[in-house]
Amino acid sequence: MSPHEPPFRPVHACGLHRALFGPEPASGQAEPGRAAAASGIEQACFDRSVRVQDDLFRHVNGAWLKHTAIPADRASTGAFMQIHDRIQDQLLALIDEAAVDSQDGEARQIGDLYASFMDEAAIEARGLAPLQAELAAVAAIADRAQFGAWLAEAVGAGLGTPLALHIGQDDRDSTRYVPFLLQGGLGLPDRDYYLLDDDARFGEVRAQYRAHMAAMLVLAGEPAAAAEAAAQAVLALETELARAQWSRVENRDPVKTYNRCDFAALRALAPAIDWDGFAARTGLAGRAEWLVVGQPSYLGALSAQLADAPLATWKAYATLRVLYAYAPFLGRAVVDTRFAFTGTVLRGTPENLPRWKRGVALVEGCLGEGLGKLYVARHFPPAHKARMEALVAQLLTAYRQSLDTLDWMGPATREQARAKLTRLVTKIGYPVRWRDYRALEIRRDDLIGNVRRVRAFEHARQLARLGQPIDRDEWGMTPQTVNAYYNPSMNEIVFPASILQPPFFDADADDAVNYGAIGAVIGHEISHGFDDMGSQYDAEGNLRDWWTAEDRARFAAKTGVLVAQYGAYEPLPGYPIDGALSLGENIADNSGLAIAFQAYQRSLSGRPAPVIDGLGGAQRFFYGFAQVWRGKQRKAALIEQIKAGPHAPGEFRANGTVRNHPGFYATFGVQPGDALYLPEAERVSIW
Repeated sequence: MSPHEPPFRPVHACGLHRALFGPEPASGQAEPGRAAAASGIEQACFDRSVRVQDDLFRHVNGAWLKHTAIPADRASTGAFMQIHDRIQDQLLALIDEAAVDSQDGEARQIGDLYASFMDEAAIEARGLAPLQAELAAVAAIADRAQFGAWLAEAVGAGLGTPLALHIGQDDRDSTRYVPFLLQGGLGLPDRDYYLLDDDARFGEVRAQYRAHMAAMLVLAGEPAAAAEAAAQAVLALETELARAQWSRVENRDPVKTYNRCDFAALRALAPAIDWDGFAARTGLAGRAEWLVVGQPSYLGALSAQLADAPLATWKAYATLRVLYAYAPFLGRAVVDTRFAFTGTVLRGTPENLPRWKRGVALVEGCLGEGLGKLYVARHFPPAHKARMEALVAQLLTAYRQSLDTLDWMGPATREQARAKLTRLVTKIGYPVRWRDYRALEIRRDDLIGNVRRVRAFEHARQLARLGQPIDRDEWGMTPQTVNAYYNPSMNEIVFPASILQPPFFDADADDAVNYGAIGAVIGHEISHGFDDMGSQYDAEGNLRDWWTAEDRARFAAKTGVLVAQYGAYEPLPGYPIDGALSLGENIADNSGLAIAFQAYQRSLSGRPAPVIDGLGGAQRFFYGFAQVWRGKQRKAALIEQIKAGPHAPGEFRANGTVRNHPGFYATFGVQPGDALYLPEAERVSIW
């Protein structure tokens, strides 16, 4: 768990890209989405020296890009983080109110958790003392059986081990919960960071990772020479794990990653693991007779490493896992050492976030719905939800009309697609039933204990789902999360309250910009139900092939063109976008924009759109879409996104999408010779 991100995420969340977060522009720069009241388009950010036909992204955002610096404590900045930072200020005010001693219940928990993080003097005075029991337990491991016992305990404690356990809906039967066992435990963002030898960047990162591991072990009391040797051994061990892990593209296949294994099968697959002990120590014993294994070949390779790699290396690995899991909550020496690698080396960020922001993020990660309840009561007008419901209805109608007129889909598949769209559930703003934290103990004077208890509380909550009916009211994000997602097992789209503000949604603006911004987001999330992964789930949320072979082949041909299109884009020299990894998001971006434009045109009911601030309706639509993707990133963070993320960088989410849309060509007169022009035969239209 990190104080920068929520510790628990939905299994199937396919949300908009969070890596584009960044703070607001420096004072004196226009704040995106706020300056223009009527059109909702902020023309002060335009660079009119760039033709819209050549580069929509820079035409709309060029002046902002030129004059906005990425703050020292950020890896990126842009439209997403504009909202995020505003919300952070609002959350801090709510937390400060909750910190009053007279409060009780959830408010008291929120205030006490934040206070425990902000008590730097007490944290420094304790040093590593709160971790001594865990570190001593690792040091006392005398054989592989004892290490196996530690590993199982660590999986349940959420220490980021080579195995990850979570409870989710059964992909084959969405009416029940089952345990999933997945690969994990690497200290670098992706297997390529370990395995690519022809990239100087990754070689440098590996060297700095080795030095970082040694520095962390020294902080834990290891002599320098021994720490260096241990770090080298752990890097070699993680490299072998990375070699065995499935790629991110392989992990996008829901059929190949669904492998039902009972404990007899697990013993045959990974004999070095005591599966009876694993079940007992993780809490699965008596609750589950089988698990879904995501990557069976990796599990076999892990078993071999558990049997063959030196025990001393595994113990050093375990020590580092304990340190990593609690590093953000320890004294300055550990915090700074850890950030120097995870923040500066991996993402290029010179400075850590101010402590108060890290404290707010911790509360958000641990008591997110409790904080969300306060946020919604103070900052989410009911009128926003009503208008969003109307927009969603318009987008669904447009999607239904599009399904009815697709020329590449046959009637049998079309009928199934319509049924899925009809059954789609929409959640807006906040959950109808809030999470209950009353059983969670939070102490004002025990930060590490609080983190430990939060993890145990969440693990117990997950286990308790086994054998219970599906909670269809549950949310995978908090209301204050600037994001949205589609969940294929629930067949639902979810829009937290916080995304319903400029530049995504402007209650004071004309409809055009809202259709181009939040409308495209709505269309994006609906489209995830019909992308290359979501389309493999039926109306009930079950992994089932409901397509005819002919229609699936035609769909694959269209998406193959999209893979090639995006694979030709190179955000940095030598770092092209992975068209296969980003395929689902690119389908959603392209289809979402197309459906949003169709819905906007339908909303006009044949009337001409008004001209506002000198801009026609279609212009405002596309400008609204482009200003949502306003952002810039540090080079290291951009490389990480390209290698480890499913989303294309914002520039290509704007430009790459409109190149396929006939409305963009008609609105701006795009012709052969213009940089954004694609011959009609090369354009992709799916939904």
